[in-house]
Amino acid sequence: MVAPLNRRLQNKIAIVAGAATGIGEAIAHKFALEGARVVVNGLPTDPVQDVVDTIKKNGGHAVACVADVSDEAGAESCISAAVEKYGRLDILINNAGILLITAETSDYPIEVFDEHMRMNCRSVFLMTKFALPFLRQTKGNIVSAGSEAGFNGLMLNTTYGGTKGWIHAFMKGVATENGKYGIRANCVCPGPIDTAMTRKEFGPMTTKMEKMVTASTPLGRRGTPEEMANVYAFLASDEASYVTGALWLADGGITVAHGIPGMEAKREVTKQPQGRLRDLHHAHEGNTRKGPFKIKA
Repeated sequence: MVAPLNRRLQNKIAIVAGAATGIGEAIAHKFALEGARVVVNGLPTDPVQDVVDTIKKNGGHAVACVADVSDEAGAESCISAAVEKYGRLDILINNAGILLITAETSDYPIEVFDEHMRMNCRSVFLMTKFALPFLRQTKGNIVSAGSEAGFNGLMLNTTYGGTKGWIHAFMKGVATENGKYGIRANCVCPGPIDTAMTRKEFGPMTTKMEKMVTASTPLGRRGTPEEMANVYAFLASDEASYVTGALWLADGGITVAHGIPGMEAKREVTKQPQGRLRDLHHAHEGNTRKGPFKIKA
């Protein structure tokens, strides 16, 4: 078991939606390491129990909630799992989401658009709606998964960028509306992270897209799931007590960059940091599929 540097989330009750793979898995482990009791959510096809078991093996506290949180009953079941197990809710992490295909907008299947809206936007709305009454009791907070694509748009997946832009606006509205209850609401906005979404072997990106992603990032590399989990842990902690309505870019500088500055990055800069979370086994699983949709990029 890795000894924590601090315990910023000691005894906090946190739901992490989409916690079985990728960034969500890292968030669940990081929060447990920081002392939180974590409700690990994922779909029935996700390795939810494996993440829970690994957290427990490392001395943390976690329970599973296998449910589709874009469904009303599924979202309610996750809120209930936290409250029934631990008696309250302090933190909601809206990390569930998908990136299914790459295609120009004129070729984009309507059913895939609908699926993105359901999984990326409806899930955030439902989880937030059902969590708010309990977060008012604890003066808790919400952190949702935004994206640099919500700032900049995303060619060949304008729908994905659009869903993230909606989440940005929604969370800013939630922050403004609920500040009077002591609730904070923020977004983490990653750039290209080393998960299935940015790997041609596991997701919808092509080899050309992979190269362009790192070339467009001043640091010349993908971020790691743990680097994102570190930002989530700060925003969810009392150390960020005056931060609300923020869109927190953690994108390696891609939003402010012009051209291909990543091509100039020194070799030592482009190396991913080692990190402290040793049991992340599902970084390249989930949230994507090449599926039946064969689109020419």
